[in-house]
Amino acid sequence: MFSFFICFFLPFSGMCCVHALEMSTGKIPFLEAVNGSTVLLPCTYASCIGITNLYFKWEFNENGTMQKLADSVIPTDHVEPNKVNIYRERVEYVGSSKGNNISILLWNVTFGDAGVYTCFGKNPKEKGKNHSAIFTLYVVDELRVVDNTLTIIIASCVGGFIALLMAFMLIKNFTLFVLAKIEEKNKECLVTSSGIDNTENGLSGSKSTPKKA
Repeated sequence: MFSFFICFFLPFSGMCCVHALEMSTGKIPFLEAVNGSTVLLPCTYASCIGITNLYFKWEFNENGTMQKLADSVIPTDHVEPNKVNIYRERVEYVGSSKGNNISILLWNVTFGDAGVYTCFGKNPKEKGKNHSAIFTLYVVDELRVVDNTLTIIIASCVGGFIALLMAFMLIKNFTLFVLAKIEEKNKECLVTSSGIDNTENGLSGSKSTPKKA
């Protein structure tokens, strides 16, 4: 939020937007992949002042040496680069400027591909400012099996509690319904009984005919 206000107000004051360009490899910047699989190395960019000839590249830290994987220049917002240069086998550019996406695919990963990848961006509008984000790739023989026993137990307990609560509410509503019917029936019985007593005692609304002597 703070960077938004910087980007919004500073251009009007003639000052440079310090954090105009942002590179991101997602909320979870790492991945565990099986040897021989194909993985996506994600990266997106965002700029509050727009871009002009945005230069981007992907690099891999191979034993302390940064090896370039791909690079290109995006002319302006939502315009695809004319050409994306690929410097390593099994690398494919799958990004799209329409979504500010400069992701790449890495085919048939090997254990040698494990390590840190850097997504780099430079927007000339920022007068030489560089920005980057990292993504870590782990390569394994097979994915670890997650023990879900505790999760299943918790889910079963929660489900059982909900089922018990629903059963209790049903029984409660049924009991209240039965009691209401019984009370209603008792009232009808009282009214009927009272009417019969009044009739026998000569208190009804009809006139009685006197007996002749």
